[in-house]
Amino acid sequence: MTTTLENNIIPLVTDEQKQAEETWRKSIPAQVFLNYFFAINYHIQEYDDTAGGVQHLPYFRAHQAELTEEDILAVTKLLHASWSTEYALRATAELGDEDYLRNALHWTFPQAYHAILSGLQAFLYTAGVRSNNPSLIRREVGRLVVRNAYPRPVSFYAAGAYGDFSIHRLPLAGYKPGLHIAGKEIEAQAQIGQFLRTTRKIKAQATRLQVQANPNTAIRSQKTGKVLDKWTASHWQQITWRLGYTTIFDLLGRLRISQTSREIERFVEADIDFKLFHQSLLNIVSYLNGIHESYVAKAMGLERYEQLVAELPKHLQHSFVQERLRKQVVPAITGISPTTHMEMAA
Repeated sequence: MTTTLENNIIPLVTDEQKQAEETWRKSIPAQVFLNYFFAINYHIQEYDDTAGGVQHLPYFRAHQAELTEEDILAVTKLLHASWSTEYALRATAELGDEDYLRNALHWTFPQAYHAILSGLQAFLYTAGVRSNNPSLIRREVGRLVVRNAYPRPVSFYAAGAYGDFSIHRLPLAGYKPGLHIAGKEIEAQAQIGQFLRTTRKIKAQATRLQVQANPNTAIRSQKTGKVLDKWTASHWQQITWRLGYTTIFDLLGRLRISQTSREIERFVEADIDFKLFHQSLLNIVSYLNGIHESYVAKAMGLERYEQLVAELPKHLQHSFVQERLRKQVVPAITGISPTTHMEMAA
């Protein structure tokens, strides 16, 4: 559409405005993804308390394990993998400006995921789950979330069959999420709720494809015996048990984006706040790793865990690992505040 002014044709929408609108439109998927992780971080900060709240959990207080020297070495190896990956993630934030962080998504996404995964495996090892099988890990951690092994900020989950999902421990998740960064708890919970639903939907659809592709598991027509192309609600119900629970760890699994995929390029080309994205991821990583480290320290014994931290490789000395030990792990196990513990140590 145009208008005439003194015989000059003036476009109501300039090329620059069209380009800006196109950039914004293309950025919506990436912005929504940023919103999701910012919302999780916002929710954590809103409800966080001393030591991440683990010391208040009956499951944490009852957690114990008989670990051999071989077990402790295995757990230490997993922790070192977690900490070294988190170190790399933090180094990116320290070195990078906006453009650097934009292009660093190729490795920061998987780094955030694997930093948490290795710490989770260390915790699971002390709980008797000693496997690298992703499906088994996902199922077991889902059960732990439901059994209240995690503090309130990250204990939410989705359950139910496709088309009938239910969200738990997020009372405000039913509200319609917006396209903007959460500024209130209601907005954060709405966005997390949507993230849970979309992630569970993707998992349900992938599970259906897997089930129907296998002649031994495929659901067939009772009349013809042929593999069904169209499903009813009852058919979806039949595979619900395969889905387990959808938790924060499934949401973090969405970060596993191939470096060669077109999806990662869509993020790189988007017009979003990459520093905010990176900081949100880093806060979530630190929070969850602190929880897992507290469990490991309790199972191992605080003195032995402190010895492990004291003997860390040079690049991890005097770092976030010691900081979390002081601020999260020790208070969770002893009930003593970080300040009081420092005074006693002195």
